Amino acid sequence: MTTQAETLVSLLAARGMTCATAESCTGGGVGSAITSVPGSSAVYLGGVVSYSNSVKSGVLGVSEATLAAHGAVSPECAAEMAEGARRLTGADVAVSVTGIAGPGGGSAEKPVGLVWFGLAAPGGTRTEKALFAGDRDRVRASAVVHAIGMLTAAAC
Repeated sequence: MTTQAETLVSLLAARGMTCATAESCTGGGVGSAITSVPGSSAVYLGGVVSYSNSVKSGVLGVSEATLAAHGAVSPECAAEMAEGARRLTGADVAVSVTGIAGPGGGSAEKPVGLVWFGLAAPGGTRTEKALFAGDRDRVRASAVVHAIGMLTAAAC
């Protein structure tokens, strides 16, 4: 059985494309899933685990104004994270993940399980929102699957 990450690596390789990641709540899980595939070094350029806002701004270039106005768990932050990863690595496409995995940290406006994704590609940047059910591990695992799915769609 072919895994989702194997499909992604195959598609990227067939199209001569590269990818990168910018992760917060998944803590490197997307990059780990991709690099578990033999041959991924031909398509995965790298990633940034930006768990803190200081790394989001200092390394990825997320603006302080974005963080102050919208917070780290927002479409604005997700977009800037993906753009930063793409800019840093020179990848064709980059995905970002920022959310609240729990068990604490949620609010009425931003509940536990809320995750924003960004995808930066030559045609522009888009964001997606998901609300995952379950405990911390399940939210993080679901976010990894979603992010790889976004990269796979971008490679099609």
